[in-house]
Amino acid sequence: MTPYLYNKQKWKIILLLFAMTIGIASLLYTNYLVKSLSASERTKAQVWALSTSSIMTVPDMDDQFISFVYQVRDSLTLPAIITDENQNIIFWRDLDSTKTNIKPTDITTSSLEYDPQYFKKELDAMQKQHQPIILNLESEGKWYVYYHESDALRQLRVFPYIQLALIALFLIIAYTIFNSIRKSEQNLVWVGMAKEAAHQLGTPISSLMGWIELIKFKFEAEDDDTINEMERDVQRLEIVADRFSKIGSIPSLTNHNIYKVLQDYINYFKIRTSDRISFEIAGDQDAEAMINVQLFDWIIENLLKNAVNAIESEGVITVTVQENLPKEEIIIDIADTGKGIARSNFEKIFQPGYTTRKRGWGLGLSLTKRMIEYHQGSIAVKESELGKGTIFRITLKSNISYEEVKQ
Repeated sequence: MTPYLYNKQKWKIILLLFAMTIGIASLLYTNYLVKSLSASERTKAQVWALSTSSIMTVPDMDDQFISFVYQVRDSLTLPAIITDENQNIIFWRDLDSTKTNIKPTDITTSSLEYDPQYFKKELDAMQKQHQPIILNLESEGKWYVYYHESDALRQLRVFPYIQLALIALFLIIAYTIFNSIRKSEQNLVWVGMAKEAAHQLGTPISSLMGWIELIKFKFEAEDDDTINEMERDVQRLEIVADRFSKIGSIPSLTNHNIYKVLQDYINYFKIRTSDRISFEIAGDQDAEAMINVQLFDWIIENLLKNAVNAIESEGVITVTVQENLPKEEIIIDIADTGKGIARSNFEKIFQPGYTTRKRGWGLGLSLTKRMIEYHQGSIAVKESELGKGTIFRITLKSNISYEEVKQ
């Protein structure tokens, strides 16, 4: 892993820990407020229960004092119910007035009755929320006081989760925007550097081509294999420089025979590779697709170089071309007998900066993936086993439709 990728992951972990710290602190503080408010509401409920029991059980209470007790009782704004030991309702307050009293079914009486179903529902809800407040009365036995928590308390319980969701949404949007701006700036820098490198390479490459022509003429070496291979390498440098000059531009795609393009590049590449590594190509020789040959050669070059580096001594690199016409696609498998890739790294290897080599920028497969996406294709690790080898699969859109073949 390169220092760049390590630092990037380190900062992500730091930011994640910071966000988690804020979230946990918010939850703990809100939990503290909820407990404080809940204790305050229970105290109010106790005061209300005691004042209600005083009104209902203390005879001959002084008028001024009873007025004070009424004011204390009525100061409570929580829905509450008082029951006896048999769960019979004695008193209630702040419940739905349309359901606490219903018209009697017997038309001979005018007294109002409460709705038992509504009270049972409310009482069950209150019993689940809090332990009852128990009043021990000498003449009446035990009274049980149940109450609902306030709307403010219920909202306070939910508030931190809403707050965290909003903060997370804000951070995601902000990260996406800043990350997009940063990538755009980085791309401009890389594009500028690539075009400048191509410009600087242009002059010495042209000079080398001229010197090669001069050597051929001076020594009458038109058919010399060594000089011809030198000329191919200089032409390759010219292609590489042209690649860099086109970075940042939309590549033009033309129809080509995929098998032939692959074969031509493999013939060039294998001469410049160890004799202990053999190359094989097989499959559909008529497969055609819309590609940019220079970029496509770059894709194959990166994959073959990775395969060569994965083979520590002797090995085989096999390239297979298949047409999957029902899906109108071309599949290219590049297999090696190298050291393999751990399954946990199947996705990481396409990230910029990721490399297992001591010397490397970790950009080869990342650029390969991007160039394949330019071709409206995809790349993935089809399969890999440590110590046995790896198969990369490239999928391109076929230039021949399934309907054309059936006709």
